[in-house]
Amino acid sequence: MTIQQGDFPGAGGAADDGGAPRDVLLLPPDVELDPDGSGQSLGVQGRQFDRRHPFFIGMSGAFGVAVAYVVFRGITDITSVLIIVGLALFIAIGLNPIIEMLTARSLSRGTAVVIVTVGFVLVVGVFAVVAIPPIAHEFHVLVTNYPRYKSELVAGKGWAGRLAVKLHLTGYLTGKTKLKLPVTEGLLGAGRILLSVGVATVSVVALTIYFLIALPGVKKVWLSLIARSRRDRVARLTDEVFGRVGGFMLGNLLTSVVSAVGTYVWLVIFGVPYALLLALVVALFDLIPMVGSTIAGIVVSLVALTKGLPVGIATAAFYIAYRFLEDYLLNPRVMKHTVRISPGLTIIATLIGGSLLGIIGALIAIPIAATIHLLLEEVAFPRQNQR
Repeated sequence: MTIQQGDFPGAGGAADDGGAPRDVLLLPPDVELDPDGSGQSLGVQGRQFDRRHPFFIGMSGAFGVAVAYVVFRGITDITSVLIIVGLALFIAIGLNPIIEMLTARSLSRGTAVVIVTVGFVLVVGVFAVVAIPPIAHEFHVLVTNYPRYKSELVAGKGWAGRLAVKLHLTGYLTGKTKLKLPVTEGLLGAGRILLSVGVATVSVVALTIYFLIALPGVKKVWLSLIARSRRDRVARLTDEVFGRVGGFMLGNLLTSVVSAVGTYVWLVIFGVPYALLLALVVALFDLIPMVGSTIAGIVVSLVALTKGLPVGIATAAFYIAYRFLEDYLLNPRVMKHTVRISPGLTIIATLIGGSLLGIIGALIAIPIAATIHLLLEEVAFPRQNQR
C-alpha cells in the first residue's frame, strides 16, 4: 500500500480543533514518500531524539571527556616537539628586527636571512677556533700528568690533596675502596642525551631559518583567522609583540656583552689563563636569564683555582656580586627600556618560567610576560574602564 500525504491527520498544516496536532507524525509539504510511483516506500521518519534525555546527556558528556583526554595525551606526547617549534619561532621573532633592517636597504628577505645565518656560523666558527686549541692542550696535559696528580693527591700534597684526605677520598684513588658506578648505563645515558641535544639543536636551527624566511606568511595566516573588523588592531598588537621580543633579544645581547667584557678584564688582571675563551663562555651562558650567569661563574671560578685558592675564592665572590648586580639591577632596567615591563615583573616572570620549563622557560618568560602585559593594557583594562 502506498502511503499518501493525505492519509495523516493534520497534513499540509491543518490541525484538529484549530490547535496543534496531537501526537501525530506530520510530513512537510515538500516531502514525497513515493517519488518514482513504484508503490514502494522507505517508511516514515520517526520522531527526533530528545536531546534532554539522560542517556543522550550521559553519552555526550562521556564522549567529550574521551575527546579531551585524547587531546591532552596527544599534546603531552608531543611536548618536546612543541617546545622546539616554539623556541625556533621565538628566536626568529627576536632576529626579525635585524632582517627588517637589512630588507629596508633594498635586500630581499632571503638574502637577509642568508647574511644573518652566515654571521651566526662565523660566530660559532670563531668560538670553535678560540676554544678547541686550549681544550685540546689541557686534555693532553691532564693525560700526561695524571700519574703525578694522583700521587700528590694520595700523599695529601697541596690544597687539593689536603681536601682529599679530609674527605677520605684517598682510598678511592689507591683502589682500596671500590667505587661502584653504573658505567655502562652512564655511557649509554650520556650518549642518548648527547644525541637528543644534537638533534634538538639542529632542529631548532633549521626551523629558525625557515621561520625567518616564512615569518611574513605566518603572520598573514594568523591575521586571516581574525575577523575583518578587528584585523587592523590585531595586526598592530602583533607588530608590537614582535618589537618587544626583538627588544628583549637585543637587551639580552647587551647584558651578555657587558658580562663578557667584565669577565675578560677581571681574568686578565689576575692572570687567569684562557681569558678570552672564558669571556666567550660567559657571554654564551649569560643569554639565559638568572641561571646563566651562575653556571658561567662556577666554570670561571673553577678555572681560576689554577692560580691559587685566594684567586678562585675572589673570582667566585666577584661572580656572586655580579650576578645580583645583573639579575636584580642591570637586567631588569635594560628590559624596562627594551621590553617596557617593570623590573619586579621581570624577576617574577623569570622565576616562574624557570620553575615551569627550566632554562627554556627562563629564556622565554620575559617576552611572554611582556605580551600579557601589553594585552592587559590595550585590551582588558580599557574594556573594564568602559563598564
